Amino acid sequence: MSEKQDIIKKLMDMQKKFIEYEHQNGVKQEDYLLAPEGHPLHHYKDEYQKLANQLVDMAHEEVGSHR
Repeated sequence: MSEKQDIIKKLMDMQKKFIEYEHQNGVKQEDYLLAPEGHPLHHYKDEYQKLANQLVDMAHEEVGSHR
């Protein structure tokens, strides 16, 4: 699996887990933005954003464009 495909798979897995958690528990804004240590969403937003940005950077590099 290529690095790009690996990142896409991780993002999709993260989305699936988030949706499952949301359906079972609901998600408050503070849970999404500032979930405490040990919470299932702890660092979710930062990790998702980091992976998404890596993917965007890879796409730009592939076609020779810039952000």
